[in-house]
This record gives sequence, C-alpha cells and structure tokens, in this order.
Amino acid sequence: MKSPNRRVGLMLAAAVALLAVSIPALAVSPSPSAAPEKSAKPEKSAKPDKGPETAITLTGIVQKVVDPNGRPTYTMSADGKTWTISAGPPWFWGNKNPLAAFAGKSVTIIGSTRAGDPEVDVETVDGKPLREPGKPPWAGGPWVVGPTHPGWKPWMADGKRGNGHGRDNAPGQVKKESAAP
Repeated sequence: MKSPNRRVGLMLAAAVALLAVSIPALAVSPSPSAAPEKSAKPEKSAKPDKGPETAITLTGIVQKVVDPNGRPTYTMSADGKTWTISAGPPWFWGNKNPLAAFAGKSVTIIGSTRAGDPEVDVETVDGKPLREPGKPPWAGGPWVVGPTHPGWKPWMADGKRGNGHGRDNAPGQVKKESAAP
C-alpha cells in the first residue's frame, strides 16, 4: 500500500504541472484567423417573402364552398383561374360574411393579391366598398374584438386588471376583523 503522503504529493505535482501548461495557453490572445467574425445582429429566420401586393380586378360568379373546418369560403373563377376571395378573417365574420350576399351572382371585384397567391383581399364589389376605410374591425386583438377572437381567454371577460375596482374588490388588501381579541 502506498502512503497517504505520497498520494497527496503526486496529486499536488500533477496540479502544478497542469497549471504550468494551461496558464501560458490561456494567456495567448487568439489569432485573427481563429476569432469568429462579429456580426451586428444574428439573422432571424425570416418568413419567405411573398412579394408586394398588386391590385387586381376580377369579373365572374361568386361561389360559396365549405372549407375543411366547416366554415364558408368564397371563390370566383376568372381569367382561367379559380381565386379564393376574402373579406377578412373567417373567425371574425362567422356566418355574417359580407360576401355571402353575392353568392351565385356575377360581380366585378377589385382587390389585391400577391404574386403566385390564389387569394384576393376584396376591397370593393361592383364599385361598393365592403367596409369603411381605415383600420379593419378585426384589428386590435382579443381585448378589442372580444370572444370571437382566436386569442380570447375566459378570464378576459372581467376586463383588464386595475380597472378601478378599488380596495374593496382587491383580494388580500382589506383584512377582516376577528370577533375575539
């Protein structure tokens, strides 16, 4: 058996040798070829660019079809292509889509689309705008739209926290007095 002092001495010698080798290696500055190139910001994975929107005019008959989720979708065949026409997100309109009034009728639609995309965002039908100009009614998130918004949560029904409920309705703020001292 080896003595404990000898083991401690060997470990101490190994530690000194390790320090003697590692200190000069750590002190050396990296060479320019070994240093990674610095960039201003790492690139985020960008969504594929669909290109700019372009104005389009279509004339044809509006058809009502049902999508795989059971929601009504509106299409129009024009210029040898079948276009999906949209008046906004289907979750917002539900069964009250303004395009429903034109189903089965021949109309002229003015809207916008992106290159290679078969969807047209409808702006006017037969020269009449579908909605008021400006911010669309479905914009603003769940607080503005309400329960029909896909981001709506049941706890949002009580309003945002801190809307003037006061100390009386704030849990834990007012202590109840006990009957016995």
